This record gives sequence, structure tokens and C-alpha cells, in this order.
Amino acid sequence: MADAGAERKRTRRRVVALDPNADPGADPAMPDPDQRLSGLAIGIDVGGTGVKAALVDLATAKLVSPRVREKTPQPSTPEAVAVTIASVVRRTLEGIEVPEVVPVGCGLPGIVKAGRLASAANIDPGWVGWPATENIGAAVGRPVHIVNDADAAGLAELAFGAARGRDGTVLLLTLGTGIGSALFVDGRLVPNTEFGHLEFHGQDAETLISGAARERRGLGWKAWAKQFNLYLARVELYFSPDLIIFGGGVSKEWAKWGKLIKTRCEVVTATFLNTSGIIGAAYAAGAQARTEAQVRPEAPVRPEAPAIDQGA
Repeated sequence: MADAGAERKRTRRRVVALDPNADPGADPAMPDPDQRLSGLAIGIDVGGTGVKAALVDLATAKLVSPRVREKTPQPSTPEAVAVTIASVVRRTLEGIEVPEVVPVGCGLPGIVKAGRLASAANIDPGWVGWPATENIGAAVGRPVHIVNDADAAGLAELAFGAARGRDGTVLLLTLGTGIGSALFVDGRLVPNTEFGHLEFHGQDAETLISGAARERRGLGWKAWAKQFNLYLARVELYFSPDLIIFGGGVSKEWAKWGKLIKTRCEVVTATFLNTSGIIGAAYAAGAQARTEAQVRPEAPVRPEAPAIDQGA
């Protein structure tokens, strides 16, 4: 097991302070919780270890293309990751004719303000302040809507999965390279929560109890769950969730650790497991494209663009 000093060094490398120049009122636009869409959108999920993409049916949340994944380049500079994003999108669309109007959503691991990251977790600090919306859009050749990666996963679960129709306080935690979070109150997202960076034993929680941290520290499931339960108790004390949803790569191993979790509230795994981020990014982009079309009546929506379904 690494000593505390080594863990703190990892924390400094992996977490970047909030950009003081970020516009505090420029959270990304989020869909109304009751909004239903139709049509297609491309979803991209950028993580510390992998970049994934797929074409998503916005009415059903089904992937209508292969789910393509490539390793996140190291170092994970924005320029290098943008090249990888362009590659996975190109591979996703091979053999599929997709109109240029189809929206593109991209989930990124950090606080999103005004189309840029105001923090960076598990990716290169060069992302902070980098014009992500413009530059990723240029790389893929289409306009891009960016959101926090865990918020994207939460939106997928809210629109189609385990959080749909749930009132009260719902918390999604994505467990993988780090710990992402999405918090919903009566179906409304509180964006950019980043609960993986809550203090835990003097460090960022994710440096000790994320999925990657468990493997790095050589912890078995029981030893890891014992520590993770202490973190959950802290989260419950602060936010009193009615439901906790577990997503991310570790959610696929639920059979090994689910029975070890101790909470006061209901717990479930994400309906879409590690695909939630792709689906939610596509859904956020589709909703944003529809909103932009509605406020520009002189630019009619093409049939291929997402349309609001007025049904349930």
C-alpha cells in the first residue's frame, strides 16, 4: 500500500483547482426532466482510461451503431484527446449515413462552464480553460455540446433508466478511474457536483476508493467496501439521498460487492451500466439542438433532427 505522501502527490497531479476566470453562471444547458426526444445523436464519453462513442436513438436510448472505444492517450492533453475523439466518432459512423444536423454530445471529466472545463480530474491539467466546445467540434467536423461526464450518465438514468419518475433526492455515483457524481432533486439536475473530491481521510475520496484506486492499492472487495461504506455514510449525512445509483466500470462487478454495501437508502445499479455516459451525452446534445431550433424559427428543423415527443 502506498504511503500517504505518495497518495497526496497523485492527488495534486490528477486534480486541478477551479479556474478563477470561469463564468459561475455558465452551466451547460440541461434538458427538462419530462422532455422526450426522437431522432439520433452521437454520444461521446471521455474518461481517464478510455474514450467511447456510439450513435444513440433518442427515443429508446438504444445504441444504433457499434460502441467504439480507444484508450485515452497519455499524456491526456486536450489536443491528443481531441484526435482520439475524432477517431472513435469516425469509426462509430463507418458505413452509416448520418446527416450533418445530427447533434453530438461529449461528456468530459471535470466541471463544465461556458463550453470549457473549469477543472480537470484524471486528465491533463491543460484542459482547464481550453476551448473544448470549439476545438472538439472542429476535430469531429460537427458542432459539439459538452457536459460533465457523470452528469451525462445521470441524465441517461433520469430519462430512461433507474431514476426515471423518481421524486426526492437521487444520487448517481460513477466508479471507475475516479468517482463521478450526478445529483437530482425532484428530477432536476444540480450540475457539476464532483463528490469524488470530497475529503476522505485527508485526501480526495477518489484517490483512495475509486475502482482504479482499489486495484492500485491491491484491496479485495471486502476491504474496499469497508472503506467505501465510510464514504457513503459521509455522503448520506450531507445529502440524505432517497436513492443511490451506481454506474461506471465497477458497476459491472455488482455481484461481487453489492451485498457488502451498507446505506440507509435504496441502492441500485445503473440501468445502462458503463454506457450511461454515452447515452446521456447524446440526450443532452439532442435536447440542446432542439432548444436552439425552437428559439430560431427562421431556421426550420430538418426531419432528421431530434423532435420533442409530446407523449409520456
